[in-house]
Amino acid sequence: MDDLDGQQLQEKLKSSANGLSQTEALRRLAQYGSNELAEKKTNQILKLLTYFWGPIPWMIEAAALLSAVAQHWPDFAIILLLLLANAVIGFWEEHQAGHVIAALKAKLAMKAQVKRDGQWTTLESRELVPGDVIHLRLGDIVPADARLLDGDPPQVDQSALTGESLAVTRQCGDAVFSGSIIRRGEIDAMVYATGANTFFGKTAELVQAADSVSHFQQAVLKIGNVLILLAVALVSVIITVAVLRGDPLLTTLQFALVLTVAAIPVAMPTVLSVTMAVGARLLTKQGAIVTRLAAIEELAGVDVLCSDKTGTLTQNKLTLGDPFSVRSSSLDSSSEDRDPDLVIFTAALASRSDNKDLIDRAVLDGLSDSQRLDNYELIHFQPFDPVHKRTEATVRGLGVR
Repeated sequence: MDDLDGQQLQEKLKSSANGLSQTEALRRLAQYGSNELAEKKTNQILKLLTYFWGPIPWMIEAAALLSAVAQHWPDFAIILLLLLANAVIGFWEEHQAGHVIAALKAKLAMKAQVKRDGQWTTLESRELVPGDVIHLRLGDIVPADARLLDGDPPQVDQSALTGESLAVTRQCGDAVFSGSIIRRGEIDAMVYATGANTFFGKTAELVQAADSVSHFQQAVLKIGNVLILLAVALVSVIITVAVLRGDPLLTTLQFALVLTVAAIPVAMPTVLSVTMAVGARLLTKQGAIVTRLAAIEELAGVDVLCSDKTGTLTQNKLTLGDPFSVRSSSLDSSSEDRDPDLVIFTAALASRSDNKDLIDRAVLDGLSDSQRLDNYELIHFQPFDPVHKRTEATVRGLGVR
């Protein structure tokens, strides 16, 4: 639908600038699905079984099998216990991390202002459907591919999609893509693609198809491969010599078992899992979320970490400091010069509570008497301009001509 103009798009989606009805939105939600990327669900039993698959687990399992054949039951029990401990610890830690991440996603679910039944309401972005009319403002992450309606052209940061660091100005009728950020202005837009059908969704599906092996896993695999080759070569020599000498089969198996157990670091996976599990617990107490135990070793190898995030790394809370005035204002003739309360009140007049902006919220919460705002009518609101570093509002006192 990228080649359709605004009017053609509205006709195609059977929608208008007034948005959809709640009934029609629910019908389309059932038709198009949720506005989110589908996550691959892993069978937990199969996930547990993966911990028994690999070079070192194979060697440990071979040692356990040889112990059973040779009827060395104490050795068999110890080896089997270590094998199970490694699998259970690794599986349980990642399983717990999955629950934490699921709870975090639910808490941080993106919201969007949507017009339903002619009224603006705030919904989770996953509930958006093609044909919905959404309101985009400064700092918003575009929740779905949408076409801009009438309004002032906003500036959009598309670096997450295109790599271009500078924001671009999008005109009315232009498309804005899911994942981009509104850097200046505010405007209404009509959703035309959601979920996996968005530009971002199609790219994410390609990324999800890729698989990578961590440095830690590569090191363990190399050690396992060397030990397997060494153990197989030595066991082959023992069996060959035993056959040529005519030694009893049971005696040969006992020698093979001793060599295999000696060549295999049976406790290494368990020690590694326990060590990283302890590290994961300590990191969790500090507020970090470990999705994979191997990620701890990967992070430990980082020399320089560059990040442009603040809210997710800090407390994500804004508080109002002590204001001061450098000039008087004519808004309130009863106020004295350099009145801190007047500074807060003036800033509150240029703030909007329905925007749910953190800065606006901090200013409004700093008012000693919020009822004073009822004496003024908002005529025009200019959202925050990152170039001029200010928000502007035109207000009129009630009863004033």
